[in-house]
Amino acid sequence: MAGCSACSSGDGKVAGCKNNGGCLTGGCNKMNVFDWLSNMDLPVVDKFNVVEVRFKGGRKDFFRNSENLQLTTGDAIVVDVPNGHHIGYVSLQGELVRLQMQKKKIADDDEIKKIYRIAHQKDLEKYDEVCKREMPTLYKTRQIINDLKLDMKLSDVEYQADNSKATFYYSADDRVDFRELIKLLAAEFKIRVEMRQISLRQEAGRLGGIGSCGRELCCSTWLSDFKSVSTSAARYQNLSLNPSKLSGQCGRLKCCLNYELETYMEALKDIPELEKPLITEKGVAKLQKTDIFRKVMWFGYDDENTWHPIGVRRVNEIIKLNKAGKKPASLLEDDVPGKDDHVALNSDLEKMDRKFKSKTGNKKKKSRNKKRKNFRNRKKNNQSNQSK
Repeated sequence: MAGCSACSSGDGKVAGCKNNGGCLTGGCNKMNVFDWLSNMDLPVVDKFNVVEVRFKGGRKDFFRNSENLQLTTGDAIVVDVPNGHHIGYVSLQGELVRLQMQKKKIADDDEIKKIYRIAHQKDLEKYDEVCKREMPTLYKTRQIINDLKLDMKLSDVEYQADNSKATFYYSADDRVDFRELIKLLAAEFKIRVEMRQISLRQEAGRLGGIGSCGRELCCSTWLSDFKSVSTSAARYQNLSLNPSKLSGQCGRLKCCLNYELETYMEALKDIPELEKPLITEKGVAKLQKTDIFRKVMWFGYDDENTWHPIGVRRVNEIIKLNKAGKKPASLLEDDVPGKDDHVALNSDLEKMDRKFKSKTGNKKKKSRNKKRKNFRNRKKNNQSNQSK
């Protein structure tokens, strides 16, 4: 199978991660970006020498290519980290890295660590051996946390490539005193320990999964900035306030509730806010539901089960009449914009009712004919038996 198109070079040979088409959430395309400047001829002299590097769980950082190494997106490289070295994968190069640094407000100064070299086969083999320690360490640490009765949830462990340090990612509702835990972990695994608290959304992004939409989680594929999501976003979109449907795998409100919120807010500007029901000579009409994009509001009288679709313009007219102390004859008029919509909205349902009525009628008719036929056959058989 050929390699990923984003990981192959122009000479037909697979470069980069060499995963040969096996890209999944935990693979080489996690939190990836498309370099739309890669095929453009840019001045070589002014080439930006800072590279974006991706690590486990989609974590990214910036490193300086001071040795002017010929790097390809997906290459495994050895980078400088505090008190050692680590292995990451090139995720972005060139001018887009400069834009990313400006977006994240990271200064281009001496604080940026450098790239040592492209990782050799021995480096990758050693790193694979180190990664095999992560799952046993995760299980053992969870057991230690239970013994210490700490109110925290350990979700992931990441070992440094030089096997000298491990980062433990956890989530907790309150502040946790893990000083005793660090001592036990350092003695158990003979490493330097770093505890890093992450939110539940970040935890879901690191673990990955499939959302209710059938696609991979946004937080594990492309979403990096988590904005607050409130229940008002669901109210504006006329969604049912059902926690099981509105919550994602992290247990918090789904991030996608914010995606179309601005469109709904723009459409709601034309929808009048009703502080009380509409009053007509026919009776008091209460708002039942609103079709935001079609600008139709459905009202129902107290003594009726029928809902009447009314256009926004007509609703504003009735509101003005009520404020002036007047009552219209009814909600509907001959020139009401929503009247034709009412026919169009219910025509499909009426057709479906007629269709199913005809089907059920035919079935009943066939069953009656079948019973009559069986009865006649039994009668004939009895008569023939008696004659014999």
